Amino acid sequence: MRLSSDAQNTIVESTREIFGPEAYVKFFGSRLNDVSKDGDLDLLIETSTPIANARRKSLQLVARLQIKPGDQPIGVIVVDPSTDYSLFISKP
Repeated sequence: MRLSSDAQNTIVESTREIFGPEAYVKFFGSRLNDVSKDGDLDLLIETSTPIANARRKSLQLVARLQIKPGDQPIGVIVVDPSTDYSLFISKP
């Protein structure tokens, strides 16, 4: 993974501060490829409880991460019990 352990810890801590202590963050996408040189930071945030103001909290997380680990493109997907999974399913 092309992300230092300090940056990973900052992301996990910031996610839990904003989304709650039960929030679980997963890294995915091109940053997992050690050979690739480009790519944004993709985060999947999962919680077992509904998240009020998920969009606002996502933007707050991105803003915080732009300051701490450094300026980089960041994508955030939040999944909670109210998530409409049909948004993720492609149809032929």
